[in-house]
Formats: sequence, C-alpha cells, structure tokens
Amino acid sequence: MTSTDTTDPRFAVLGARPGKIVAVHLSYGSRADQRGRRPAAPSYFFKPSSSLAPSGADIERPAGTELLAFEGEIALVIGEPARRVSPDAAWSHVAAVTASNDFGLYDLRANDKGSNVRSKGGDGYTPIGPALIAADDVDPAAIRLRTWVNGDIAQDDTTAGLLFPLARIVADLSQHFTLETGDVILTGTPAGSTVVQPGDVVEVQVDAGGRSTGRLRTHVTQGSVPFDPALGSLPAADDTQRIEAYGSRELAGIGTGGTGLSPDLRARLERVPVAALSAQLRKRGLNDVTIDGVRPLHPGARLAGTARTLRFVPHREDLFAARGGGFNAQKRAFDAVGEGEVIVIEARGETGSGTLGDILALRAHARGAAGIVTDGGVRDADAVAAVGIPVFTAGPHPAVLGRRHVPWETDVAIGCGGTTVEPGDVIVGDGDGVIVVPRGIVDEVVDAALAQEDEDAWIADRVREGHPVDGLFPMNAAWRARYAAERGAR
Repeated sequence: MTSTDTTDPRFAVLGARPGKIVAVHLSYGSRADQRGRRPAAPSYFFKPSSSLAPSGADIERPAGTELLAFEGEIALVIGEPARRVSPDAAWSHVAAVTASNDFGLYDLRANDKGSNVRSKGGDGYTPIGPALIAADDVDPAAIRLRTWVNGDIAQDDTTAGLLFPLARIVADLSQHFTLETGDVILTGTPAGSTVVQPGDVVEVQVDAGGRSTGRLRTHVTQGSVPFDPALGSLPAADDTQRIEAYGSRELAGIGTGGTGLSPDLRARLERVPVAALSAQLRKRGLNDVTIDGVRPLHPGARLAGTARTLRFVPHREDLFAARGGGFNAQKRAFDAVGEGEVIVIEARGETGSGTLGDILALRAHARGAAGIVTDGGVRDADAVAAVGIPVFTAGPHPAVLGRRHVPWETDVAIGCGGTTVEPGDVIVGDGDGVIVVPRGIVDEVVDAALAQEDEDAWIADRVREGHPVDGLFPMNAAWRARYAAERGAR
C-alpha cells in the first residue's frame, strides 16, 4: 500500500490509500447487450485514489451538468502482488471483495475519449465499502451484486453473467503491470445503470460466501460552482450521451414520442423533393450527403424521418457464432425503432445477402417506423414490399444475413451508401434517392427548398406558355420582378 494513514475516511475500509484503481469498461453480458456491443477482450481505465469515498458520503453533481449516472460494481482488493500470473493462480492474489459505485458524469465524457479522467475521476466518484469480504471464502463465479435507488432495486446480477471471469481480469492486468498490495480493481457494472438526480440515494451491496458487505450508501447533491470556460472544455450533453447515460432511448425520452420533428416540419419534408434538398445542401457546402446506390422497392415510395442506425461488419464465422444469434443487434434495432424513425443500415454496399426480411419489416411497420434504408440486400423482397413500409435498398437477394454480414451495433455513426449517418439525422427519400440532412439546419433547408420549388414551378408554367429559357432559367432581373409581383399578388 502507498500509505499507512487510516485516519482518512476515504481509505478506512481498505486500511490505506491504494496505489492504483483500475476499472473495466464493459464486462457483463447484460450491459453489453444493452449497449449493443460485445468486446472480445476486457479494456480498462484508471481512476485516481482521491475519487474514493466511504459509505454515507455525498456526491456532487456539478453545476451545468445533467447526466450523473451510477454503476454498482464489485471491487477486488489485491493482497499478494501479482505479476504475470495465470488465471488459475490469479484469485489467490485477491485479498478481499467489496461493494463500489463507479459514478460517471456523461456530460464530460466526449472529450475524455475513453480515458474517463474527468467524467469518472471527480472527488467522491468511487464510493467503496462499507465492509470487506475475505476472498478465500468466496467462489468468484457466484458473487451477487445489487443496487438500489431510493429503496427500489435497479441492478441485480451475479458474476455468472460476466463476459470475462474475475480471475481472467486479474491475470490480464498482471501481464501489463504489477498489481500491488492494496490496489483496487472495479470489475464493471451490469444492466440497470442510469441517471440519478440531486436528492437521490444510491445503495450498492455485494454478497458472497454467505457474507455481505452491507449497503454502500451515497447521497446525490447539487453543486453550485460552474466549470471555468477559460480553463478547459465545458460539459456538453447530446442524445448519444443521454442514451448511454440513461441506458436506453426509452429511459432517455428519445425516440418514444414520435420523430422528434414537429408535425409541421414533417409535413414539409413529405412535400419537398430530394433533388431540391440536394441543391440547397450543396449551396451550404454539403455535397456528400446522398445515400448512393439505393432504390425504393416500390415505385413512388417516399420516406421522411429521423435516423436510427444499425451497423453490420463483414462476415467471420467465429464472430457470427458469438454475435449473430439470439437477440442480436439487428433484432434489437427493429424491436426498438420508434414512431417516425428510419432504420438506416450500414452493409458496406455488400448485396450478396439480405440485411432484413419480411418479419423484420413487419416489426418496423408495427412500431410506426417511417421507413428502412439499407445499402445491402433485402430478402423476401416481394413480401417486404407488400408490408407497405417504404424500403430503399441496393437490391434483392435470397441469402440470409450470415452469408456476408455480422450484426454488430446500433445507434452509432455509420457509413451507408458512401455517406455518414448519425443517429437523429433527418432522412428523406423519393424516386431520386435518399439524402441525409443534418438536424441543426433542416428547417432552413426545407424552407429554402420549398421556395425554390415554387419558383421552379412558376418558371415551368412560363416555358409551357412558349417563353424561351434564356433569361428565364435562371431568371434575369425583369423576369424576377414579374415573379415577385405575381407572387405578391397571390
């Protein structure tokens, strides 16, 4: 241990200040399924020992932030130093297990880029205790973890649900550096982690070998001191961070109340041609916003809504065996799509298998989805077309998903048809193709496109009357004056 001071209440349960706190990013199957990704190996980050707190302490949600989330976790306390130990020997180097809470402030996460220095390193962000359980009395595969918020159970899982056994985590870390006596390993959180508010009380308890840590209690308070913009990046919360912090789109209130577009904006989007939107986006310097190579399954189909994304990676037998079955990313996307949303699928332009079929099209239609766009193939194409939901695809193909693709993750930025699509982007499709409109400029782009359509319709009427296009298309000053006068008269 790095200190023998037991008077500091932050370190009292451990007996001294630990030299290192190492935390696992993603370790429980339930959490991985919730996040839509399953890592092949554990990954880690460090937390400062100054973030430790005893049971009964307060945690402050800083001024100007909204996304403070708890993560109930099992903490391992290292006994004998471990360096390059095997998984079979690793557990003998663990002295004790206890409860911990790996709090995170998602408003600060984006700029941390995975390091979690600011988002999880704050004072009080690692409560631990209140009691230790000797590891030699414990089966590491049968440890129970529970978390309560204001007395209601929020998490209840066991180490049987881990993707990576505890001994493997210890052994893996020991091949990179020496785990020293008193070091702490936070072993990840199961599903159920979500945002808490000032006034909430979070409790975590670990039970193992017939013994219990008791409840680790933390009270959430509201801070009053804002971050200084002159010193560093400020907190920022977007829909991606809200979904991650709350644990789902539904809990975050995103995608559950319609398209996220006003009824008026949606009506205007359904009127405006994709070609007109393309022209307006080009005027604003956005040329790479078309999803190329896709056509509607049924002529005359139109769609307009906000993007819900799904990503496939190239087929590999072992990865498909691990992630292709069960409630995989593809099924999760279709089962969770919201009313007015468009499922947009990254299939890398690979048309050698279907990326959806009639069952999933029926599910999206039943959920009220506005449409589906895939730069891959569609299986059961005639049956999918008969469902009635607008589908834009690179073409039909009879093969199943596993011939070319592995369903990988949802609700992330993807590449579809040569352009990037972020969750929440506005997607509009018609006979000319599909275009992506950034949400922040959609109102102005639609208004400008409709105005241009009105102008073009007026010009077309003049051409039908026999006027030459020279000076009329585009309009010179005289024609523009006439157009303005007639438009004003209307």
